Amino acid sequence: MKTLLTIVAALALAGCGLETASTAATAASLKKQEVEQGQKTMQRAQERIDGAMQQLQQRADNQDK
Repeated sequence: MKTLLTIVAALALAGCGLETASTAATAASLKKQEVEQGQKTMQRAQERIDGAMQQLQQRADNQDK
């Protein structure tokens, strides 16, 4: 009987470990998506800044003429 209880307890604890590992994997996946989204946002912002700088340069060039 003690052996059976020990096995049941071990299986229950192993199940908790699997749930913890699954939760950690899910959190890591979400963090990865968050980082990727942040990189895309930063890239779009940089493209907008570059476009604005080009417009400013063109205006400056046109005023010099």
